[in-house]
Amino acid sequence: MTRATDALWAGESTWFCCGPSWGPCGSAGGGACGDCRADGNHAAWPHLSESCWELTRPDLCGEHDLPRRGCGSVLTVSHQCTAAAVTVTISDCGPRTHEFCGEGVCCDGVCLTNRVLDLTPAAFAAIGSLDSGVLPVVITE
Repeated sequence: MTRATDALWAGESTWFCCGPSWGPCGSAGGGACGDCRADGNHAAWPHLSESCWELTRPDLCGEHDLPRRGCGSVLTVSHQCTAAAVTVTISDCGPRTHEFCGEGVCCDGVCLTNRVLDLTPAAFAAIGSLDSGVLPVVITE
């Protein structure tokens, strides 16, 4: 399993809807990159661009050095508790990290805080249950 110390970043992940209607999602826009689909392994990253950074403001939660990654960047997302992993492509800006500062999710006594990644339902379901809503994740490139 990937350790948080080897990661690009670690924190919480939630799921979001984009693109045509699929699974639990109604139709939604294609995301900031225009190609986001709920049925694909896509993600929203809070430092997609400077305008995205101003919208998500992870720095207000202490996430100061979150690296910038643009449309089409590929990341591997691993569930901290189970090591289940999925490879995703960044297709949108999000989540609004500053709205959930300090929120945490734990397993085996290790807690990760702050929402730093949104996954499409397809990607989220590959590593956890949609019903859980929030997962602790380790993100690598």
